[in-house]
Amino acid sequence: MEEPKPNNKVLLSFLAFFLSLSAAAATSNFQTQTLAVNTLPHPPTLSWPESEPESLSDFDPTESELESAAALSLQLHHIDALSSNTTPHQLFNLRLQRDAARVHALTSIAAATNQTRVRSPGSRPGFSSSVISGLTQGSGEYFTRLGVGTPARYVYMVLDTGSDVVWLQCAPCRKCYSETDPVFDPSKSRTFAKIPCGAPLCRRLDSPGCNRNKVCQYQVSYGDGSFTFGDFSTETLTLSFPAQTGRRFNQKFSYCLVDRSASSKPSSIVFGDAAVSRTARFTPLLKNPKLDTFYYVELIGISVGGSPVRGVSASLFRIDATGNGGVIIDSGTSVTRLTRPAYIALRDAYRAGASHLKRAPEFSLFDTCYDLSGQTSVQVPKVVLHFRGADVSLPASNYMIPVDNSGSFCFAFAGTLSGLSIIGNIQQQGFRVVYDLAGSRVGFAERGCQ
Repeated sequence: MEEPKPNNKVLLSFLAFFLSLSAAAATSNFQTQTLAVNTLPHPPTLSWPESEPESLSDFDPTESELESAAALSLQLHHIDALSSNTTPHQLFNLRLQRDAARVHALTSIAAATNQTRVRSPGSRPGFSSSVISGLTQGSGEYFTRLGVGTPARYVYMVLDTGSDVVWLQCAPCRKCYSETDPVFDPSKSRTFAKIPCGAPLCRRLDSPGCNRNKVCQYQVSYGDGSFTFGDFSTETLTLSFPAQTGRRFNQKFSYCLVDRSASSKPSSIVFGDAAVSRTARFTPLLKNPKLDTFYYVELIGISVGGSPVRGVSASLFRIDATGNGGVIIDSGTSVTRLTRPAYIALRDAYRAGASHLKRAPEFSLFDTCYDLSGQTSVQVPKVVLHFRGADVSLPASNYMIPVDNSGSFCFAFAGTLSGLSIIGNIQQQGFRVVYDLAGSRVGFAERGCQ
C-alpha cells in the first residue's frame, strides 16, 4: 500500500501561520506609549515684581522664621523667560549651545579629578579670559529670585546641582559682565563678612587662594576657559542653597521641572521635610573618592519596549579608582549624555522599536530623528532607566522632543566620549527629584509637579 505523500502547500501554510502568530505575540509584548505631537514651546513669561521675592506661599521669611521653618517652597523659571523677541526655534538652538558648554565644563571638571589642583588665580601665569555670565555659559537652566544681604537686594540666582559654591558679581568688579540685576554692593549690607585665609571654611575650597589682605579667595572655572574668582565671604540670604541651609532644612530638598511644551506653570523647589515625596522611589547616592561636587547615582541598565537593552550594563557606569566615570544627576544639563557604548546600544534598540516611524535627517547632536508631520499622536517604544533600587519609567515627551515646528522629533539622548554620564533635565521633567542628603539617597516621584 502506498504511503500518502505530505502536502507541502499545507505544511508551508501552517508554518507561515505559526510564524505570523509568533510575530504577533512578540509584537504584543513590546511596550509602547503615546507621544502627543506638539510644537516647540514659546518663551514663558515672568510675573515677578522687581523688588519682591517670589515664593509659592507668598512667604518672605525673616531669620527667626527660617530657624523654625519645616519647609520652604520657591518657584523656578526657565532661562528662556529672560529672552525677549526670540522665536521658539532660536530658543531651542540657544539651549543646545548652552548644553554643549555645560557638558564640556562638567566633563572637564571630572577629567581633572586625578590631576594636581591649580594654584590660586593670582599665581597662575598665562591664564586669562573674560569673565562671562554663568547664565550664558550653560551653568544652569532654571533660576529663582533670592534676597542677598541686609537689607535684602533681590537677584536672579541659578539652581545648579553641579556646583558647590554660591557666587554672584559684586562691586567693585574690574571686568563686570552684563547682567539683568544691578551689581551687588557688599558695602551696603550689614551682614557681609570676608573669610580669613586660615579659616576652616576657606580650606574646604577645591583651590583656595589668599590675597594681600589675608582674605580667602575662591575660584570657579568653566570648560571654555572662562573663570570667576574673588573674595570668599559669608552673607545672609533670604534663602540659601542646600550646602548652606542643610541643617536648617534637615539636608533635604526637591524640585520638579515642568514639561515646558505641555505646561505654562512654573517649576518649583522645596526645602525641608516636605520635600520628600511619599511616592518617590529611591536610589543610593554614591561617593566619588576624588570629587564631591556632583550627585552620583548607580545606573545599572536601561529597557526599551519592556526588554533590557543588550550592551547596557552597570559596568559601563562605574566610578574607577581615579575618580573617572560614573553617572551624575544634573539640573543644568538638558540632554542626557551616556558613555558612547551605552548610548549606541540604547539608540539601536530604540531605532528597532520605532521602525514604524518615518525617519528624518539628523539635527545638531541628535542622530535619531523622525518626521511626525501631519500627526497628532504616535506610539513610541517605552524607555525605562534602571537605577539601583529605583526604576524610572520616562514619559514619551521626556525622550522624544520637537526640534522644529514642522513635525521633526528627535530621540533626546546623546553619546559622549567622556567616561562621565549625565542625567539631564529633559529626562527629569515631571518628576519630583528628591535629594535626601541626610539619608544619602535620591528619589523620583512621578507626576511630582501637581
